[in-house]
Amino acid sequence: MLARGKGWGAGWVCPALPAAAAAVRPTHKVPEPESEQQRRVPAALRSARPAMPNFAGTWKMKSSENFDELLKALGVNAMLRKVAVAAASKPHVEIRQDGDQFYIKTSTTVRTTEINFKIGESFEEETVDGRKCRSLATWENENKMYCKQTLIEGEGPKTYWTRELANDELILTFGADDVVCTRIYVRE
Repeated sequence: MLARGKGWGAGWVCPALPAAAAAVRPTHKVPEPESEQQRRVPAALRSARPAMPNFAGTWKMKSSENFDELLKALGVNAMLRKVAVAAASKPHVEIRQDGDQFYIKTSTTVRTTEINFKIGESFEEETVDGRKCRSLATWENENKMYCKQTLIEGEGPKTYWTRELANDELILTFGADDVVCTRIYVRE
């Protein structure tokens, strides 16, 4: 039969246990009571990550730096570089986003590329020069994703891209070893 204990930490105790054993303080830490401010924020939001950046929309290029140098680093010959630079001078970018799931379509006068990926999961795409690669995009910070590319066949420079939202602009960088191309887009 159980009886109600007395004193600190009093609760239900078994009279068969010595009184000293029943009064032993617990070894676990008792949580501090929530402050008034903590109680005002719903529990589901207390540990949530910062607001998801909104990359969705259609974007037009405002500026581009080092695109020809990037193509050189990738081993693209002079004639093809000239065509690629002219064709990629006014790309149209459409981004759809659902949380960490992205669809990005980039259209130029020469070609259209589409990628579908989820942050943290590998996917296949093509490098800037059209070689197939395995890619993995991760959040670098709350407004910037970083995507490492690994060639499926052959050898070449280490490539990556980033997309970042800053001051209502989309900053896209492509890297090939030490060469970095930066393209800045604004919403249409």
